Amino acid sequence: MAYRTITPPEAYAALQDEPGVVYLDVRTAEEFEAAHPAGAHNVPVLLFDSTTRQAAPNPDFLPTVEKHLPRSTVLIVGCQSGVRSRRACDLLERAGYQDVRNVDGGFGGARDQSGRLVVPGWRDAELPVETGQTPGVCYADLRRAT
Repeated sequence: MAYRTITPPEAYAALQDEPGVVYLDVRTAEEFEAAHPAGAHNVPVLLFDSTTRQAAPNPDFLPTVEKHLPRSTVLIVGCQSGVRSRRACDLLERAGYQDVRNVDGGFGGARDQSGRLVVPGWRDAELPVETGQTPGVCYADLRRAT
């Protein structure tokens, strides 16, 4: 089964209309804190070394998701532009999640090499946004509870 790709407005509609759907933001805790889709859970798929800024897979990604979200959960997965979320969708499907949807354009939209917006993101669609480390669904709280 291959994950579906959906637009931010389709993601928002699913969150409103389908019971039990969860938006999983796979960006870093810092990105999540700056702004994220309202109600999103945060578990980074990649972690960045603070000195080199090199990305490495988050070894706690799947264990943290599996601890809090059963495999029957419909997951809408988003990142900044749609690249990290595709990686997360692949990992989640291999782990047995049945309904995984990637948000094309993510939160901030996908841009071409000149920086021009080519795929609008959640923010561009003017969908509900929160800031801060939302208690209970931010990575620090979810990781601590595993």
